[in-house]
Amino acid sequence: MACTTILVGKNASYDGSTLVARNEDSPSGQFTPKKFVVVKPDEQPRKYKSVISKVEIDLPDNPMRYTCMPNAVKDEGVWGAFGVNEKNVSMTATETLTTNERVLAADPLVEYVKAVGKPGEDGYVEEAFGGIGEEDMVTITLPYINSAREGAERLGALLEKYGTYEMNGIAFQDENEIWWLETIGGHNWMARRVPDDHYVIMPNQLGLDHFDFEDAYGEQKEFMCSKDLKDFTEKYHLDLSLDGNINPRDAYGSHSDADHTYNTPRAWILMRYFNPNSYYWDGIDADFRPESDDIPWMLIPEKKITVEDIKYALSHHYQGTDYDCYGKHGDERQRNKFRPIGINRNNVMGLVQIRPYMPDEIKSVEWLSLGCNVFNAVVPFYSNVNDTPAYLKNTTGEPTTDDFYWTNRIVAALADAHYADTSSHIERYQQKAGSVTARILTETDEAFLENKPADVQEFLEKANQKIADKLKVETDDLLAKVLYTASCKMKNGFARSDA
Repeated sequence: MACTTILVGKNASYDGSTLVARNEDSPSGQFTPKKFVVVKPDEQPRKYKSVISKVEIDLPDNPMRYTCMPNAVKDEGVWGAFGVNEKNVSMTATETLTTNERVLAADPLVEYVKAVGKPGEDGYVEEAFGGIGEEDMVTITLPYINSAREGAERLGALLEKYGTYEMNGIAFQDENEIWWLETIGGHNWMARRVPDDHYVIMPNQLGLDHFDFEDAYGEQKEFMCSKDLKDFTEKYHLDLSLDGNINPRDAYGSHSDADHTYNTPRAWILMRYFNPNSYYWDGIDADFRPESDDIPWMLIPEKKITVEDIKYALSHHYQGTDYDCYGKHGDERQRNKFRPIGINRNNVMGLVQIRPYMPDEIKSVEWLSLGCNVFNAVVPFYSNVNDTPAYLKNTTGEPTTDDFYWTNRIVAALADAHYADTSSHIERYQQKAGSVTARILTETDEAFLENKPADVQEFLEKANQKIADKLKVETDDLLAKVLYTASCKMKNGFARSDA
């Protein structure tokens, strides 16, 4: 799936939390409703079977409870997207990545092969299972890991054993660390720890621009990889560096014309946002332009990064530039040139905040936005619960104003055509919904610290329900305002009344 990911180390965030956020976007022409659920240990499969690749995996018998955001319609499997387990460890899976022909020739993707004919017949081809993919990764990894590092290790082992049929990037997070893993071909992978004072922007393109094999095969302080990656790289002449310092983007990634309209512009606009004065981003003398292949994988931000910054960034449509699809000024020929981050087919944005200054019971918060990010709000929910509010849990494939996803999808479809006329409503909604729900979070934190409840999960579920109730009130109010504006702007309107 097409996505955008932001990783923020604990010393780069406003409160010392690790922050991991990702937009899950549908493929072009598709819209995938999502729902917020809790998976309890007795609901977790012990023998997992993928819908897409048919691969079967025996899972450990000691899963932890975890949250996730599966597809509301499971015709293609779970697609858990992201979540947090009861040890306050999170993962987000996945950021679809790109590769090159040299890698795929050396280590082909492990794709499902459907049986052809019947045994004994001429031309019979036996069914062959594929590897693991985005459909599977949260389900087979998150319930079994006790740290971000363990997440990279477990998924790496699964990739080496079963292979994969697609290129993906996966983030693992605990209160101290963030690890970023990228798959390479069918069985290989590499992972890097995000430095605490840096942030990372990941569009749909292999991202790592530096890798230390000595550390990966030694102490593994900052790097890890599949056991054969170095030999694989040497055998197939993948390292294109002149000095022996491998750049994974050059070795394993792509630099296509499509990347320059779909991927690199997203990294450019967000690093321009977080580091406006560190480099020249515009004009003929720019250090980096939207088409640049060497935009850094990570930077130290010019100021600490907040939840609101990340929401704004993952809603971006190049505002302030000629590339804004809603723009009215500048060169009209440049509009819609690049793929927006806040795109019509955003399914969900999930931002996990793991707060080191809070007790374990309330340490992890999931900030959620469903539907198109340009027109929705981000609101917080506690992850240490046994159930989630119906407004986010009961999403189906049927449009309705009874859930957050579909209400936003309706708002976005109405407001998009009347962006200038509705943008003030959207902005006020985002600020109010975000602030009133965050206030409930603060009040709940304070009440917990003052007098720890006997039933923690029940206490947090009540807070989540209160947040969902407030969210629904504000979202319904926005729908009413946008519907009124769009109705007044209908082309069959006429000024003279019948009265």
